[in-house]
Order: sequence, then C-alpha cells, then structure tokens
Amino acid sequence: MTAMPVKIETSQFEFLVSPLSSSTRPAPREPATTSVQVDLAATSHPGKVRSRNEDHFMVAKVSRHMEILMDNLPAGQLPQELAEDGYSMVVADGMGGMNAGDVASMLAISTGVRLADKSVKWGFKINEKEARDLLNRMSMYFQEIDRRLTLKSEGDRRLFGMGTTLTLAYSVGAHLFLIHVGDSRAYLFRGGEIAQLTRDHTVAQALADAGQIKPEDVRTHARRNTLTNYLGGHRGKIQADVRWLRLEHGDRVVLCSDGLSDMIDDAAIAEVLRRGECSQRTTEILLEKALEAGGKDNVTIIVAGYSIPTDSLSHALEGHKEVAKAQDTRLIDTDEFHPSRDSGRN
Repeated sequence: MTAMPVKIETSQFEFLVSPLSSSTRPAPREPATTSVQVDLAATSHPGKVRSRNEDHFMVAKVSRHMEILMDNLPAGQLPQELAEDGYSMVVADGMGGMNAGDVASMLAISTGVRLADKSVKWGFKINEKEARDLLNRMSMYFQEIDRRLTLKSEGDRRLFGMGTTLTLAYSVGAHLFLIHVGDSRAYLFRGGEIAQLTRDHTVAQALADAGQIKPEDVRTHARRNTLTNYLGGHRGKIQADVRWLRLEHGDRVVLCSDGLSDMIDDAAIAEVLRRGECSQRTTEILLEKALEAGGKDNVTIIVAGYSIPTDSLSHALEGHKEVAKAQDTRLIDTDEFHPSRDSGRN
C-alpha cells in the first residue's frame, strides 16, 4: 500500500439520514441492548507474499453495569440491575518502510482505546442528539490519532512516513455507527445481498468518482492501492467518513483490509456469507479464498452476526431498503457538523 498526496478530494463527512426520523412510520421500539446477541469472530494473516503482517484489529464488548446491593425502598421501586452492551470492531492496515506500517496500525488502535477510556460518555442511549455527539467524539478521536501518529513519525526517522487506514464499527442495540479513513472496508449483508458501507479513499476510486474511469475498472487500476486519505501526516487535520444506520435481525457486518477485497470481489464474499456458517467458520472460509487467490497482501477479517429480538422491531423501517440507502446518503455540510474544524484537505 502506498500513499500519495493528490488534489482530488475524496473524503467527506457523510451522515446517513437518521434511522430515527427518516420514515413517516412510527419509530420502532428499541430492543434492550443486552437482548441483542452478536456472533463475533476475527482473523489476521500475513498472506503468501509479505513476510510481515502490518494489519492489526480489535474486537471489544463495551458494557455499563449497575447492580443494587442495598436499599430500603419499597419492593419494586428499583430495578435490581441495570446494564447496557455495545460492540466495537476495528481494522487498521499500516503502511510505511521497515516496521513503520505495523507500528502505525498498532498505535492507531491502542491510542483510540485510551482516548475512549478517558471519555465520560460511551454512547449507550441513542437518539438524534446522542448519535451526533457520538460521531463527533469518534471524529475527534481520529483527529487526535492522526496528530499523534504524525508527531511520532516526525520524531523518529525509522518511522518517517508511516500511516494507516482505520475502519471502526460500533454497534449498540440495533444501531450501527461507522467511521472510516483509507481503503479497509465495512460491508452489510442482509437478505442475501451485500452492500459496501465505506468508500475507498484511493486514487482509482477518486478517478471513478470523477468519471475519469469506469467503476468496474477500479479493481484493476494501477492506483487502486494508492491512498488519498489515511491516518498519519496530517497533524490532526484528517477528514473521515461517518455513517449511522439501523441493524435488523439476521444482519451480518464484515470489516476487512484490502488483502481480502483485492483478492476476492464482493460477489464472492456474499456467496460465502449466504452459506449461513457461524462467524468463526465464515472468517476461515474467506481467509482460505483470499489465500487461494494469491494472498498478495496481509488479510484481516472481522465478521459480526446480529440476532435482534424481532418483536421489538415489528414496526421497523422496510428491511431491504436499508441496503439501498447504504449507497444513497444525504450529505450534511462539514461546517454544520463540525463548525470549528479545519477539513484538512489537500
């Protein structure tokens, strides 16, 4: 993976029309976050060509818990226990000479965890304001990660020029939040169909967006792995894509580095997901296919399968239309979303 400063603008703050307000139907009743079951699995492999794995990943369960130990209130006035659960999934694909790539991807994830640990809010209750606040905090974390990577790179010549992609998915109850920089990907698999939730920040994709090459030519273009946007080198003025959408029972979310998506196309990934295997077996099959196709890069895969109580979502938005909406977003002006931030575009 290489980085290249270009004048083509590819990365924008995207905000999907709110799942809470984008329909004339009554808002669906929210399931308890602890009632949502998630089948999680992840794997990472150096591939068949590279000697070192510069990918890193993390899968975490985030919980808030309160248990009443003693009280003298009348019976039934207090719940005996309060709990909320969320799940965080991250893929980082590093780049740079020597060992700089794996240092960058490792630092990006570890720095993000430390920043989240210092936050007084972790985003368990979702409404319009809380969702925007959550995405705003996540965006600020990305800016701080970028700033720290830049300073680390400039302070150590062995790490000069290091950078990394970073794709993060955070689910709480039936809500999924994404923030993304680079060309690692997030997919949504629903009803037998797959949709890419992220946009690759590469020269090839920028050319396709500008109409200079055909979309189908992106996979084979010479600059398909040349990043136009990544963490490191921007001194905190990074710009990321953010998304918010609603999950449904049976949905599967896949995060991966380009070591998977470059080796097998979306149709092949969907074919594996249609088998209905558990997440662990699904990651194994996807890895096998990437290696069989050449394994030319490091391969990292996270798969999450969601079981959401259907009675809580009986009045949810029409199911399969959400996949289409994943490709059809309404842009909110950057200044509206971050009135004081510098976009940091080239």
